Amino acid sequence: MLFQLASRNPDIQKLLDRGYALRLDSNYLVVRDIPYLDAAGDLRWGAIVTTMKDIDGTRVAPNDHQVFFAGGVPYGLNGKPIPSLGSGTASVPLAKTDVVVERSFSNKPPHGLPDFFVKIEHYLTILSGPARHRFSEANPFTFNVDDDAGPESVFHFRDTLTSRALIGDLSAKFNGQDVAVIGLGGTGAYVLDYLVKTNVDGIRGFDPKPFHVHNAFRSPGQLLQDELGKPKAEVYQRRYETFRKGLKLEAKAIDGTCDADFAGVTFAFVCIDSGSARADIFDLLIRLSIPFVDVGMGLVRINGALAGMVRTNVLLPGEAEKVRSKMLIPLTDPPGDEYRTNIQIAELNALNASLAMLRFKQHCGFYAQAQPAYHLLMNTALLKLFVEPTE
Repeated sequence: MLFQLASRNPDIQKLLDRGYALRLDSNYLVVRDIPYLDAAGDLRWGAIVTTMKDIDGTRVAPNDHQVFFAGGVPYGLNGKPIPSLGSGTASVPLAKTDVVVERSFSNKPPHGLPDFFVKIEHYLTILSGPARHRFSEANPFTFNVDDDAGPESVFHFRDTLTSRALIGDLSAKFNGQDVAVIGLGGTGAYVLDYLVKTNVDGIRGFDPKPFHVHNAFRSPGQLLQDELGKPKAEVYQRRYETFRKGLKLEAKAIDGTCDADFAGVTFAFVCIDSGSARADIFDLLIRLSIPFVDVGMGLVRINGALAGMVRTNVLLPGEAEKVRSKMLIPLTDPPGDEYRTNIQIAELNALNASLAMLRFKQHCGFYAQAQPAYHLLMNTALLKLFVEPTE
């Protein structure tokens, strides 16, 4: 990947040609073998780490003028810390443990730092100048190029925003997750859209129905004429497979006999509006000990306007039967639900999906949860969220 990136980015190729010890690690550019002086004037070795901003999927650029540094405080020949570095403590989650970031530096020259070659050369002069002056062996050009660190990305594009936000360790909490979405209608389509942008290993989706115009009014993304009438699974597979790997969407209805379809699934979202079908799916997921979120909404006309509830329930192994027995989730198909005939509610579908994704990410440890809850109910008229915590 490093040499692939260099072939499309002349500044990174110049760094390789000059002999810098480069490595890509978790979407950071790491430059190892950087010599510097410690407080005693002895030679030490550190590493410069910098974030990358994706331009078009193949080209990258410096995100800003700052760098991170794995090493101690660098000193000058006068025995004092090198000035004008704007030093501060920092920590960056990297895959390889031989580089441990301890601080950050900020030094922006008048002409700026337009590319990685200029940026690394600028900081090398500041950090390594004293060491290179005192020690002949303080040579940063070791040609010690390393293999990429970290697991192969599920994305077809470089996820530089995660490294910029310094949350690579949190995103790694989705590693090993194989998530199923049952129902790709209004709410399920938004759940799928959110999931696609996480680095879960795999996403399975199930929906037997075709994609019609009304689906476009309550789902994310564009509408292409040739999508109409095709299975929803096929439509969304085509939309998202250019973004990431590990996506398998099927035009299939799920019932209590579909054990084989859920082999290896670690979490599921149930996004259907049929209570009887939901009951069968609950039987399946509870029997297989798969944690899942069930979503739904109920709307009625009040004084000429729609009002109702947006519901999110979390059912975890060992607790699912107790949650189910509380009768908070419709497992039959009562008549008179306005949701079935009013389709212009994409914002409620997105809200329902957002609450479901929030609970999934809390389950994985990405978001904090002060008190686990199994039942969330949003009143659309009051704009109030009612929460029942797990006992």
